[in-house]
Amino acid sequence: MKIEQQHIEGVNKSYLKSHQENYDFLANNLTQKGINISNLLGKLKAFQVAIPSWALGAGGTRFGRFSYYGEPSSLEQKIQDIGILHALTQTAGAVSLHIPWDIPEDYAAVKELAEGLNIKFDAVNSNTFQDQKDAKETYKYGSLSNTNEAVRQQAIQHNLDVINIGNQLGSKSLTVWLADGSCFPGQNNFQTALQNTENSLKEIYKGLPSDWSMLIEYKPYEPNFYSTVIQDWGTSFMLANACGEKAYSLVDLGHHLPNSNIEQIVSILMLKGKLGGFHFNDSKYGDDDLTVGSIKPYALFLIFNELVYGMQNNPQNPDLAWMIDASHNVKDPLEDLIQSLEAIQEAYAKALLVNQTELKEAQLNNDVVKCQEILQDAYRTDVRPLLAQARLESGGALSPINSYRRLNVRETLIEERGKYTVATGL
Repeated sequence: MKIEQQHIEGVNKSYLKSHQENYDFLANNLTQKGINISNLLGKLKAFQVAIPSWALGAGGTRFGRFSYYGEPSSLEQKIQDIGILHALTQTAGAVSLHIPWDIPEDYAAVKELAEGLNIKFDAVNSNTFQDQKDAKETYKYGSLSNTNEAVRQQAIQHNLDVINIGNQLGSKSLTVWLADGSCFPGQNNFQTALQNTENSLKEIYKGLPSDWSMLIEYKPYEPNFYSTVIQDWGTSFMLANACGEKAYSLVDLGHHLPNSNIEQIVSILMLKGKLGGFHFNDSKYGDDDLTVGSIKPYALFLIFNELVYGMQNNPQNPDLAWMIDASHNVKDPLEDLIQSLEAIQEAYAKALLVNQTELKEAQLNNDVVKCQEILQDAYRTDVRPLLAQARLESGGALSPINSYRRLNVRETLIEERGKYTVATGL
């Protein structure tokens, strides 16, 4: 299924009058505060978030998986689904592939399909957290950190293969997330595991094309529960430094212990020029992979405040790779992703409203009350008309969720693909 421009315009007609009233009211208020609306809209229209290929199907739990029907059963269908998201939101202009779940069979055809939908190929993701079909070695006790050199070499080669696949598609970065760790005290020697991992990452780093980067993720627990080898941002930062200037840390919102100050982590990494990417989701207890902004929207805004400050003041940090990393257990995956894209744009827009000059002055004067007022004034602003205007000017839907439903997208996908198709992935 492909959503054509006339379909979107047809649905937009019923929302135009009320949107224009809401937008004019907001634009007037922001203009009176000295905010350049045109500049703001330009930044919102330029902000694109990658959709991971594994997020187009229904997610699962340790106990079961419940399909939403009409799932994409091939990489081509996944890209078509992202095309639907991008047509409606105009903010999903990239796909992040997971290998080996989504290896193209025809690279030229896949690239042509993506280009026709205005979709680029973002970071490619390797998989050494589960054994692959016909693999000689097992990752049961780790991959890049394994005590067995043959296992480590297999994992290194897999990452090099992933780089080669991404290079053929036009990707420019590799994301490495390790499940390596231990479930019981004494199972691993911490120093040996870390050293093996560092040596393995250096071997992968040598295989990066000159214009590529390597993004190193971290996670404090799961699937191993006593220890993980790359357990926090400090370890990721240390390994990135050990590898070289093209290696960076990657922050996933769910990969932190409860109540971690993620905005401070983001700020420090950008100051050091080592924040390479960002994975969006939300959580209540751990790595829940819930819809972005559904649990802690103010925390998301505070994180974006630091991201915006860093993008404006830390030229030593590269342009960031943005991606949603979520699992949809009870929602239509496309609707969930639309909600996440809206929440991301909303937090970004509110952070752009923060008067950084006034905030800096209040900070220098130790005016704590003023600091809070500046942040909360931006956060309490209803920026949804601004997001809708950015979408409208880009050819998107004024109300993506309502348009998705009025255009009967899921029903059409089920009709085209059948009820019981299953997307590749976990």
